[in-house]
Amino acid sequence: MLNEHQVVITGLGAVTPIGIGVKDFIEGLKTGRNGIARVTGFDVTDFRSTLAGEVTDFHPEDWVDRKSARRMDRFTQFGLAASAMAIEDAGLDTFSFDKNRAGVIIGSGIGGAQAIEDGYSILLEKGPRSMNPLFVSRLLINMAACMVSIEYGFKGPLSAPSVACSTGSNAIGDAFRILQRGDADIMIAGSSEACINPLPWGCFCATRSMTSNECVENASRPFDLNRDGFVMGEGAGIVVLENLKHALDRGADIYAELAGYGNTADAYHITAPQPESEGMIRVMQAALQDADMDIESIGYINAHGTSTALNDKCESAAIVKVFGEHAKSLKVSSIKSMIGHLLAGAGSVEFVSTVLSVFTGMIPPTIHYKEPDPDCTLDYVTNCSESLDLKSAMSNSFGFGGGNACLVIKKYGDSNENS
Repeated sequence: MLNEHQVVITGLGAVTPIGIGVKDFIEGLKTGRNGIARVTGFDVTDFRSTLAGEVTDFHPEDWVDRKSARRMDRFTQFGLAASAMAIEDAGLDTFSFDKNRAGVIIGSGIGGAQAIEDGYSILLEKGPRSMNPLFVSRLLINMAACMVSIEYGFKGPLSAPSVACSTGSNAIGDAFRILQRGDADIMIAGSSEACINPLPWGCFCATRSMTSNECVENASRPFDLNRDGFVMGEGAGIVVLENLKHALDRGADIYAELAGYGNTADAYHITAPQPESEGMIRVMQAALQDADMDIESIGYINAHGTSTALNDKCESAAIVKVFGEHAKSLKVSSIKSMIGHLLAGAGSVEFVSTVLSVFTGMIPPTIHYKEPDPDCTLDYVTNCSESLDLKSAMSNSFGFGGGNACLVIKKYGDSNENS
């Protein structure tokens, strides 16, 4: 009998430093492409950090008309582009459905970073009467979600969470819950971030959480003994989530099933994880319980893996605590080694990567890994991708402020099709 609460992934879209579109993205993951380079958008000479994962060769006019594109900040452009890819991938652009039961949840952490800088410069130089009334449409965090809703006429639930680095996973998890409750049939979900700009860049440099390494081959190296901070990236990941019955009724192709979601708070510190990894442990346990799966079911974890000393140590310890002896059998990797840390965009792009791993059996590598850390003792997939017949996988996201989110993805198989 068909489970009315089952949720499946039917469309994927990605804008990343190693590829725009799922085809280029998965090729970049498979080959271990390095998307880290010196910042080109502004002069970083006087900044502590000089490297980033920038999205290159992105042309917003490919996705929206030029006049509209000028009214959008880069994060909104990314969100619209990734949504268009996911919607086309799911076949929704050629299928008639009830748009009152199609919703959008796309989050961001900073929103219109360039708009903030542009607007403040105009205010200081020319005064308040010179402010453009359309400035607000570039500024607000909810603009990516709203523009997707407007562009496609989706009139179901609409939201734009902002939970720092776990935003993308929270957005997908919230959409998952909406579908489970029966409040929608289709949800467009994910996150977008584009804040490689002087103001946010300077702020993160001041926290000393970003690397000061100027070698692109050593900068982002999760779990390596000599890691010294994260590399900021930008991009967007969007997925189409769908009630299983709705997907089957319209004959949709299915990538995988979203089986579980966990969401916890450390309630500890603004930037540092709780030393005993308590929140990380609880969130993975909650996701597994929600999926009604035992620990042996998980074959791969797409780690948050930021390349900071504390995060990688705490996440590794948390995985050992949750999975016990099975932790030795798990494959673990962090794609932040290739794309950098996309901040609020990280969770959704990494979810797309994890779905592709379950769908294709390809585990992306943690590149730049050279020297093992005695505090990080898991089986990290390093430097080259590996193939594995995955039944299920987990994607972790942990954010500034202590927000934790975990998503469990299960292979969509014959047992579902025959139910």
